[in-house]
Amino acid sequence: MTTPARRFRLSAPLKVLLSLLAGAVVGLALTSTDKALALQVADVARPIGRLWLNALQMTVVPLVTALVIVGVNTASNAAASGRMARNAIAVFIVLLVAAAAFSAVATPALLGLVPHDSATLLAFREALHAPETQSAPASAGQWIASLIPSNVLAVASANAMLPLVVFAMFFGFALSRQDAARRERVLDIVRIVGDTMITIVRWVLWAAPLGVFALVLVVCAEVGMSVLGVLGWYIVLMCVIYVLITLLLYLVALLAAHEGLRRFAAALVPVQVIAGSTQSSLASLPAMIDSARNRLGYPAALTALVLPMAVSLFRITSPAQYIAVASFIAWLYGIDITFSQYAVAVLLAAAISMGSTGLPGQANFMTNNMPITQSMGLPIEPLGVLLAVDTIPDVFCTIGNTTGDMTATSIVARHSGPQADDAPVDG
Repeated sequence: MTTPARRFRLSAPLKVLLSLLAGAVVGLALTSTDKALALQVADVARPIGRLWLNALQMTVVPLVTALVIVGVNTASNAAASGRMARNAIAVFIVLLVAAAAFSAVATPALLGLVPHDSATLLAFREALHAPETQSAPASAGQWIASLIPSNVLAVASANAMLPLVVFAMFFGFALSRQDAARRERVLDIVRIVGDTMITIVRWVLWAAPLGVFALVLVVCAEVGMSVLGVLGWYIVLMCVIYVLITLLLYLVALLAAHEGLRRFAAALVPVQVIAGSTQSSLASLPAMIDSARNRLGYPAALTALVLPMAVSLFRITSPAQYIAVASFIAWLYGIDITFSQYAVAVLLAAAISMGSTGLPGQANFMTNNMPITQSMGLPIEPLGVLLAVDTIPDVFCTIGNTTGDMTATSIVARHSGPQADDAPVDG
């Protein structure tokens, strides 16, 4: 009996990348043959791209709120399971904030090295029809006062993400103190809201090839070949940020966990090979556990607890990506980001990243970059174009995440003490 041949199916990221290439080819062909026709086609395609972005944006507030509430309770439950889990949560938080802070320093410095073609960037901005102005930076007193919202519905309608996330964190922590049965009933409702928003996001992302095609066609038709250079610089920037974070994690393991660099690097090789080939932290988990136990000699109980927690709650490159993407958009629009804006974005990026590790890659990119970009007073229109090329640096992103998981585990192993050997292992 012959088995039926399996149908070849393109992955979602590949479909988006192909739609980017198709949009670029069509847009560049039109602008090179008939500029007037290219502009007419761009005027038809522009509302399609805008409609797709609006559909994604409408899910951000309820989705982020639900993810933060569930994330706070997941972290609280994990921390309540013992000292080792509390140590792991603390290490995750510190490393996430550090990664976001590093990106806030490194990304503007790297962008300062990129040639700034004012004419090309102006054409790029005009093609997207996005606003170029941002609200005036708040004073220190205004910023502190705005942290606690007086009206949650008002800040939600205004897309003010920081006070909304603060409220969600307060709600999540207060919920974790309630009776277990009542808490689970509320969490079930919150999870349903989050899952419903994710379903809507999946529907919208199903149309991502059309939305990206329209956005890229508009930009290429109005800007021309130079748009490829702008996107190329974005790809290089993200790859460099991911590689720098990965390299710095070796230094963190040396200083915070007292790991030998050669031993630690050798243990990471099989993990990073699988991470780079699968682009999945979850698929790399068995290799991480094997390396942690057999190559680094960490206790089985520790690795069985900390590494699955890391895969569930901790992606060290995520907050760095959010800051880098927002910084790139600020560079694209010639907007100077203040220290206070970066400080807000760093904390917001760390908080959002811990609640969003279960999202698919494209949904993660859009729904988590939107709040950070909006919190810094930047337009979100470029995100649709950047989504299409973000699959290219994703290899380095996954390698960085698995390296971060192993580094966090090494720190917890260093500071957990002898009780790690005797801790029970579930299952």
